[in-house]
Amino acid sequence: MRYLLVTLLLLSGILMTLSVQSVYAQDGYVPTRYGAGLLVGSSYDPGSIGLVLVQGQIVLDYDRVFWHTAPEALRFKLEVNGGLTTDGNHRGLLSLNMLALYYCDNFRVGSWLPYVEAGIGAIYTDFRVAGQGSRINFNPQLGIGAEYPLSTGAAMSIGLRLHHLSNGDLLEDNRGVNSILLQLGYLF
Repeated sequence: MRYLLVTLLLLSGILMTLSVQSVYAQDGYVPTRYGAGLLVGSSYDPGSIGLVLVQGQIVLDYDRVFWHTAPEALRFKLEVNGGLTTDGNHRGLLSLNMLALYYCDNFRVGSWLPYVEAGIGAIYTDFRVAGQGSRINFNPQLGIGAEYPLSTGAAMSIGLRLHHLSNGDLLEDNRGVNSILLQLGYLF
């Protein structure tokens, strides 16, 4: 329970700090967006470890972060995720991730704008499955989703994400955990 409280306080502080910054485009960049989300799902290998995560995110113009020419539809996303397992043990998780997010405007359906995303991060888990050598692991992810713009300029999002954690063979024991997560979000 204390991990959830620390995570929520950390996310709240980050989001409040970032929300006072300008979100208007400057110097030809796409405006920076901030968001919050909820991810729920379960591991499919091994067993069935239920997960519930809260998320804070920043979506930046890719050119603002990497100073080379990039497709107009490409963004750079930073995330902080924190949550619990729902298998009755209520173990904590905390991760920091970076992803490339690509909007697929050619596949737009009405107002729904689809996207694909992929990236990596670091994750701390307050649990270990048999054969998992470390509580601190790499956290590669791959996802698809869609955003729906609101009249206020904000957007709702929904997506599916494949979520992996393992230590990348840095330790002899490297049993990974693979999960699928449903992501619901709000970007402002």
